[in-house]
Amino acid sequence: MIFDIYDYPLYRPPSEANSLIIQVTLGCSHNKCTFCNMYNEKKFKIKSIEQIKKEIDFFRHQRQFVRRIFLADGDALIIKTSTLLEIANYLNEKFPENERISIYASPKSLILKTPEELKKLKEIGIKLIYIGLESGDNEILTKVNKGNTAEEFMIGIKKAKEAGFQTSVTIIAGLAGKDKIASKNHALKTAYVIQETSPTYLGILCLSLLPNTILGKQAERKEFIEANGLEIIEEIKVIIENLSINIDSPIIIRANHISNYLNLQGTLPQDKNLILNEINHALNNGNPIKRASHNSL
Repeated sequence: MIFDIYDYPLYRPPSEANSLIIQVTLGCSHNKCTFCNMYNEKKFKIKSIEQIKKEIDFFRHQRQFVRRIFLADGDALIIKTSTLLEIANYLNEKFPENERISIYASPKSLILKTPEELKKLKEIGIKLIYIGLESGDNEILTKVNKGNTAEEFMIGIKKAKEAGFQTSVTIIAGLAGKDKIASKNHALKTAYVIQETSPTYLGILCLSLLPNTILGKQAERKEFIEANGLEIIEEIKVIIENLSINIDSPIIIRANHISNYLNLQGTLPQDKNLILNEINHALNNGNPIKRASHNSL
């Protein structure tokens, strides 16, 4: 059975909803972020190439046509390059119809790879890299124990772009909490990182406090005060206002995940005013309600 292949819980980016998921790692190589419980029950492990190939063979018998493939779990790019090349080559052999392989990455895994290694991975078909920036504010990144600085994120994202990858960067609105100064710093510094790196895609999620996370427990003790929906939408407005994107390097924005208070999508720079108009309308006319947790990626 297909459900016996995966080690649950299993997560993937929203845009990979129809992709074949190949679980090449279990868990996350960092797994210390205070807001996240996605891999709390897993110890990070890289599967053997033999096991991965067996699972690829299984899925080839199950699926008649596969257009896109996503390599899970967290930070699968941390796998050594020779193994990733072998995995991608085997996927191309078994699924010659596939158009794209995508993968989660961290600044650490990108920085560890040489430009030549990244180019080889791109050439063999890994075309899209997902990166969870969360915030461009080093103070926030330290508080949530992200494990990397904003500067390291910029190095990693730029390195991926130089190798020819499409990049999808995710940020979390509301991560600074209710403090207005912290929220504004989070928004402005996050906008700066996005401005400097100009990823292909920008995904905006909204913070959900989970009781079995460090941040959730901090909130229970009143050490972290959660921002409300209107305050989070205002934070997103500050981010969008401070993005001045070159028409030659557009950014596709999506804030249509189930965690979001407001469904936003468009492409900067051409849709900037339309997006801001939607945000202003929401700020002036409603009390938004969040739909669900951002951790259901």
